[in-house]
Amino acid sequence: MSKELFRRYVWLVDVIYRNGRLTFKEIDTKWQRNENLSAGEPLAKRTFHNHKNQIQDIFDIVINCDEQHRYYIENSQELEDKGLRNWLLNTFSVAGLINESYQFRDKILFEQIPSGEKYLTPIIRAIRDNNLVEITYQSYFKEHCTTFAIEPYCVKVFKQRWYVVGKSPSYGQIRIYALDRIKTLIMTDEKYIYPKEEIFDPQSFFDNYFGIIADNKVCSQTIKIKVYGKQRDYLRALPLHYSQRETEQCDTDSIFEYRLCPTYDFYQELLSLGENIEVLEPQNVREEIYKKIEEMVHRYAG
Repeated sequence: MSKELFRRYVWLVDVIYRNGRLTFKEIDTKWQRNENLSAGEPLAKRTFHNHKNQIQDIFDIVINCDEQHRYYIENSQELEDKGLRNWLLNTFSVAGLINESYQFRDKILFEQIPSGEKYLTPIIRAIRDNNLVEITYQSYFKEHCTTFAIEPYCVKVFKQRWYVVGKSPSYGQIRIYALDRIKTLIMTDEKYIYPKEEIFDPQSFFDNYFGIIADNKVCSQTIKIKVYGKQRDYLRALPLHYSQRETEQCDTDSIFEYRLCPTYDFYQELLSLGENIEVLEPQNVREEIYKKIEEMVHRYAG
């Protein structure tokens, strides 16, 4: 898919979604106003239907027509739910706005994800086609690169990095690899069988974790933290984990409760909240945070 076609698909999904229902004439009028895409030329009806069909084939977003000959997104509720379609909708909306306001592009700043462009596309294709990929990988914990094949199961973005979750026949277990640590990637012709849902489900795989580390040696626990001041509003607006519940509230602080496995990622996130939080329980999590704070104080005291 060319960049120009993608921009057209972005625009079409976004304009219909934002307006609810539009006739072809109304779509064409909005199209011609967007001179960055149309150059002021009308939208051919055949081109419109080709775009509509491609959007359904590629993104599973269905654009339908009602009895009044108005076009609408049939599965808009699915777009609003969490998951891939919701991410696509948000991407479409932002990209569509940028396309319409191209002269303001230097005033819209994005976070860079350095590992996304080079290997994300071939890995997604490998997942789609059930092809093994051979990667040369440089771990932070090893001095030398290693080359091996993996069965890619899913991809996940976290803290500006893309990761692929897959099983390596060499190691016989599911592991997580950062795309920015991949040195080379080769798509092989060898096929693999994607595991059944009860064996591996991407959402369930990360359900009990915050972040990207999924360590089955760490047990799930109920964790309570006290949050002070305005920091409570940030957690209410953007929960750390789907299990988050605000169980107690007073004028100056609130208690938030989580059910998850406390891994390195979660401890780092709690530490990033600084003096605005206190771990109440369980004791082992409280002691781990205290230990890390002590190490930090020791470094600065020196």
